[in-house]
Amino acid sequence: MLKEFREFITKGNVLDLAIAVVMGAAFGKIVSSLVNNIITPLIGILLGGVNFASLSFTVGKAVVQYGEFVQAVIDFLIISFAIFMFMKIANSLIRKKQANEEEVLEAVPASEQYLKEIRDLLQKNARQDETS
Repeated sequence: MLKEFREFITKGNVLDLAIAVVMGAAFGKIVSSLVNNIITPLIGILLGGVNFASLSFTVGKAVVQYGEFVQAVIDFLIISFAIFMFMKIANSLIRKKQANEEEVLEAVPASEQYLKEIRDLLQKNARQDETS
């Protein structure tokens, strides 16, 4: 059982997932700081300093504090929009890079491309012969 667990833990997918979780937590801190320290105060200025967190109403003896919920929804929308904009910019940069790479590949004549592929295959075969 211990051997199986070690194999499971050392698989690439698990390590990739662990790295993604850590990176996601770090990115979450950045986005939370952006929302709490920059965007929310600016929205507060635009709305005249309205504090949603203190909104509530009373029903009988119960106090319904809906302001925290409203604030959480607003925070969610702001965070979602910030992530959307980040991904939009990142995807745009990735598309530009791919377009540049395609232009470079198109600029190389097909005969050179074939010669490079043949060279790479010969090098790969030579390495395999050395290890055998």
